[in-house]
Amino acid sequence: MNLDEVMAAEQVGFPILSVLIALPLVVCVALQLVRDDRAATILAIVGAGIEAVLAAFLALRFNAGVPDIQFVERSGSVLGVSWHLGVDGVNLLFIPLTALLGLLVIVYAEHATASSRTGDARHYAMATLALEATMIGAFASLDLIVFWFFFVVELVPSWFLITRWGTGAARRRAAGEYVVFMAVGSALMLAGILLLGANHARITGDGYSFELFALIEAGVPAEAQTLIFFLLFFGFAVKAPIFPFHTWLPKVLEHGPVVGMSVFLVGVKLGTYGLLRFAIPLLPDAASGWFWLMALLGVTGTVYGALLALGQSNLRRLLAYASLSHMGVVMLGLFSLNLDGFEGGLLQMVNLGIVGAGLFFVAGFLSTRVGPPEIGALGGVIHHAPLLAGAFLVIALAGIGLPGTNGFNGEHLVMLGAYEQHWSMAIAAGLGVFLTAAYSLSYFLRGFMGAPRPAVAERVYDLTGSERGIVLVLAAVIFWIGLGTGPFIQVMRPSLTALEQRVEAGSPAPMTAGTDS
Repeated sequence: MNLDEVMAAEQVGFPILSVLIALPLVVCVALQLVRDDRAATILAIVGAGIEAVLAAFLALRFNAGVPDIQFVERSGSVLGVSWHLGVDGVNLLFIPLTALLGLLVIVYAEHATASSRTGDARHYAMATLALEATMIGAFASLDLIVFWFFFVVELVPSWFLITRWGTGAARRRAAGEYVVFMAVGSALMLAGILLLGANHARITGDGYSFELFALIEAGVPAEAQTLIFFLLFFGFAVKAPIFPFHTWLPKVLEHGPVVGMSVFLVGVKLGTYGLLRFAIPLLPDAASGWFWLMALLGVTGTVYGALLALGQSNLRRLLAYASLSHMGVVMLGLFSLNLDGFEGGLLQMVNLGIVGAGLFFVAGFLSTRVGPPEIGALGGVIHHAPLLAGAFLVIALAGIGLPGTNGFNGEHLVMLGAYEQHWSMAIAAGLGVFLTAAYSLSYFLRGFMGAPRPAVAERVYDLTGSERGIVLVLAAVIFWIGLGTGPFIQVMRPSLTALEQRVEAGSPAPMTAGTDS
C-alpha cells in the first residue's frame, strides 16, 4: 500500500487543507471583535460560506481515477510528529460534508440560541466554527499524533456547546459524561499510537514515526497487532459510538443543543472513519482475526439500537438510538473486509451524515414551536405545517433507504459486502432497514398525522425562509447522491481497492520494511 503523493502546490498552488483548518479559527477571532449578535451572525455565515465553497473547490479539483494521496502538505518531523495532511477517496467527502453542516448550523444559529436559556448567537457561532475546524483537521491528518490532537481538542468547543446552549436540565452531567468517555478513549488510543511509533523505530531503525503510510510500510508483527488494534478500537468505538460504548450519546443528544453539537455528533462519523482510515490498514491481521467480534457488535448494535428507537416518544432520544443502530450497519460493512463492504460502509457514513443531521434540524424546528419534540405534544402537524411534515418524511425515507434517495445504494452495498463475508451479517443489515422503517414511520404517523391537537393548532407554523433553505439543501444532496451515486463511488473505489488488497496481503513480516505491501 505504497501510494504516490501529489503536493497541494502542484494541484491548486496553495496549502488548501491548512487554509480549511485555519479559516474557521480566523473567523472566530474576528467574531470576538464584533459585539452585535446580528452582525456576528452575518460574519459567521459569510465565513462558513467561504469555507464550504473552498471545500467544494477541493472536491472538484480531486482526481478521482487514482488512489494517490492528493493536496499533500508535509513539514519536517519533530520527535516523529509531522504536519502531514492529504486526502484520498477515504476522507475526501467528509471535508465538504463537515463544511456544509457547519454552514447550515450557523445559518440556523439565531433560532437555535433563541430557544436556549443563554442566547448569545455570537459565541455559539464561534464554538461551532471551532468544532468544525477540529473535525476538518482530524479528517485531513495523515499523522496519527496530529489526528489525535484534533480528536482531543474537539472536546473544548463541545463542552461549551453542551453546557451553555444545552436545553436539558442535566446538560452539565451529560457534558461531563461525554468528556470522561472521550478522555478515556483518547488515552487508550494514544497508547496504541505510541506503540505503533515504537514498533516503527524498532523495525526500521529510523526512529519514531507516526505518519500513516510510514507505519503501514513498516508493518506490525502479527503477535503485536491485537493489543494495538483494541487500543485504537476503543477510542474510535466510544466516539462513533458503537455498542456497548454508547451510553453517553442519548444523554448528550437529549440535553445538549438541539442543533449544533447534535448535528455534528450524528452527522460527522469520525469514529467509524478512524477504523477505516487507521485501524484496518495498519493492523489488517487483527482486523481479519477479530472480524467476527466486530460483526457481532455491529449486529447487536443494529438490532438493539433500533428496538430502543422504536420505543421512544421523544424525537431526540429516538435519533440517538437510531444513530447507534446505523453505526451497527456501518460496522457490518467495514468488517466485511471486502470492496463492496468498504464502499457501502463509507457511503453510508456520508449518507447518514446528511440524514442524521437533517432529522436533528427537524427536531430543532419542532422544538422552537412546541418545546421538547414529544409525541404527546404533537399530532396533526401536517395540517398546520405541511412543509415541515414533508421535510421529516423525505429525510426519514432516505434513512430507510428508499430507492432514489442516498440511503439506498449504501445499504445495498453493505448487504452485498456482508453477504460475501457471511450470510448472517447480510440478514442483520436487512433487519436494520426493516426496523428503521418501523420507528421512522411510526413517529411520523403518531406525531405528524391524525387529528390536530389544540396546542399544535396554536403554536405550530410552517417552515420559515431559512428553514426552507436548509431543507432544500439537504433534500438536494439526498437525491443527488441517490440518483447519481456513480461519481461518488468512483471517488472512493481506487483507495478502497488498495485497502482491500492491503487486508488480503496482511502486514509484511518483521524486518521487511521498504517492500511494497
